[in-house]
Amino acid sequence: MDRLKGFLRTSLLGGVVVILPVAILASVSVWIFNLVTGLIEPLTRLLIKDSQLNEYVAEVIVIILILVSCFFVGVLVRTRLGAFLYRVIETRILKLAPGYSMIKETVLQIFGSRKDSPFSSVAIAQIFGNDTLVTAFITDRHPDGSYTLFVPTGPNPTSGLIYHLDEKFVHPVNIPVQDAMRSIISCGAGSAKLMQDFTAQRMRGG
Repeated sequence: MDRLKGFLRTSLLGGVVVILPVAILASVSVWIFNLVTGLIEPLTRLLIKDSQLNEYVAEVIVIILILVSCFFVGVLVRTRLGAFLYRVIETRILKLAPGYSMIKETVLQIFGSRKDSPFSSVAIAQIFGNDTLVTAFITDRHPDGSYTLFVPTGPNPTSGLIYHLDEKFVHPVNIPVQDAMRSIISCGAGSAKLMQDFTAQRMRGG
């Protein structure tokens, strides 16, 4: 009887482990698709009105056109004139918009890498001076050895809190900033590398 109960329990849990990630992935994919199609709806309606295309075909065409536009803009800003125009527009218009710089930094950390990024490295911080640990980005290091940290909220890394901590409460970890950013967006999932590096440093007395 116990073996039967164990078999049923492990089989049920095994099925949940297989099905649940797929269901969550499908739900997130549908949510992203609905978000994107909602944003491009005006263009989709215009295309349907002018060409009588099926709604889904029109959405695919609009998405392809947006991707092509992104490609050509990327090519343009690689030129001297395009880079100059982009700098002027960003400095005089875009950077005046609240939150633009943080959103841009987040996008750069997810899709690219910058050596001059203020999010130069990742750390585990004891923001309360006890055993409570948080994932943080080191944004500045001061002459007295203390740190300024940005601790983002999950799953939205564009908001968070700034802390100024003594170096004894800040433990830099050797993982890519992109990996830490992805773990924040996924509400902590994928933090194993971060914690393993932190634990290894503690064992070494670092």
